[in-house]
Amino acid sequence: MNVNMFKAEDPNSHPSASPEPPYDPLPPIENLPLPSNFKWGTATAAYQIEGAPSAEGKGPSIWDTFTHLVPSRTNGENGDIACDHYNRMLEDVSLMCSYGVDVYRFSIAWTRIIPLGGRDDPINEAGIAFYNRLIDALLARNIEPVVTLYHWDAPQSLSDRYGAFLNTAEFVSDFAHFARLCFARFGDRVKRWITFNEPYIIAIFGHHSGVLAPGRSTATGGDSRTEPWRVGHSLILAHAAAVQIYSGDFQSQDGGISIVLNGHYYEPWDGSSQVDQEAAQRRLEFYIGWFGDPIFLGRDYPPAMRKQLGDRLPSFAPRELEQLKHLAPLNAFYGMNHYSTKFARALPDPPADDDCTGNVEELPTNSQGRAIGPVSGMSWLRVAPEGFRKLLNWVWDRYKLPIIVTENGCPCPGESQMSLDEAVDDEFRITYFGLYLDAISRAIYEDGVPVEGYYAWSLMDNFEWSAGYGPRYGITHVDYKTLVRTPKRSALYLMETFRERRKHSR
Repeated sequence: MNVNMFKAEDPNSHPSASPEPPYDPLPPIENLPLPSNFKWGTATAAYQIEGAPSAEGKGPSIWDTFTHLVPSRTNGENGDIACDHYNRMLEDVSLMCSYGVDVYRFSIAWTRIIPLGGRDDPINEAGIAFYNRLIDALLARNIEPVVTLYHWDAPQSLSDRYGAFLNTAEFVSDFAHFARLCFARFGDRVKRWITFNEPYIIAIFGHHSGVLAPGRSTATGGDSRTEPWRVGHSLILAHAAAVQIYSGDFQSQDGGISIVLNGHYYEPWDGSSQVDQEAAQRRLEFYIGWFGDPIFLGRDYPPAMRKQLGDRLPSFAPRELEQLKHLAPLNAFYGMNHYSTKFARALPDPPADDDCTGNVEELPTNSQGRAIGPVSGMSWLRVAPEGFRKLLNWVWDRYKLPIIVTENGCPCPGESQMSLDEAVDDEFRITYFGLYLDAISRAIYEDGVPVEGYYAWSLMDNFEWSAGYGPRYGITHVDYKTLVRTPKRSALYLMETFRERRKHSR
């Protein structure tokens, strides 16, 4: 598996180590209009910012375990303190208020409210009280809370008991209980729910390459041939269980629920090659269609996946397919995490037994040696707003759901080595934001794609999973020694550009 696909790339692999390939110049930012009711906000994840891993009864998650392995698999760093958001929550809410955000997307740490995670395990009222304080603080400042139930931090106890996602029946039951508890305790004020963040990453990077928690792969005692597909199956059915509970028992809360899928867009490596055109489509289906087709269309996995994977891909029982078909219309939106675009080249040989790409090679350059765009602070993340626009169209054409961009952003080149003054002057990030917002405007007004919101990743620099504290994606600089927050220019840019873009709504 190519780890460069993911945000948690080795921070020492800086793009300046090799000459940059040529690319077409970026267009100017046009500050194109957005609808007057378009919502913008910021996004975070509990393990990346909260710290306080055992405060007031919190139990350990798989990330608490993974970041303390010896030898380290997270750059020698962990989230024990992170941004200390658990103790600085009110400061961070005030910071968002100063930015004029409409929405804050955050995740609930499962083990903060059910320390052992299971449906028969004790509930931790102190953890519930923390999220109540956060939600109330947001609403007091007219910031809408958007809550992710699961952002990668499964209870370690469930992993120890039955392998967590690897036991579908047990995991679905425990997740359904956790979801029900959250709906019951927070749903009177939370009107937009996300079940899982990026199930592709949970399955592939956690159970194929093993570079993320729980770190399973064939090399570490797992089975990269089969486990990712079992994990994905569990996540789809757990999502369905949560949607069924929410739509059946919590209709009076008058909210919406869905899932967040990540994905690059893929252009054919050789634009004139039919096999590369097919490879680009197949790669999108192995990446996004894997989860999107069962969840949003209520049908089986894409035929290309069935054809290649055979019986390694689990089958839905007839009752499960009926459940998915019934629940598909109840997904209120499509949550899209997107960062960049790549080229897809069809591989000439038959796929390896553990292939998870659709037998596709992902490349930063095309057959002419031209890159998709300029590189950011991560060698895999290049600025490619036109690919973003195409992905918005691809998702809308396939699933016909309004789209919320639930993550988008980048680190600036060399940002992790910059002084504070240099880091807050983040012109590269501003350019990225501006061009990607222009792409959203074009998708809405020229292509007819209903995009309802945009959440920048991230509110602040934070713990970037297996890359530790190297990459900085925040619109707020965090000094990891003092934990002082300093707004970057991009924060002011977002506040002003949304004000202007919505003012000129068509």
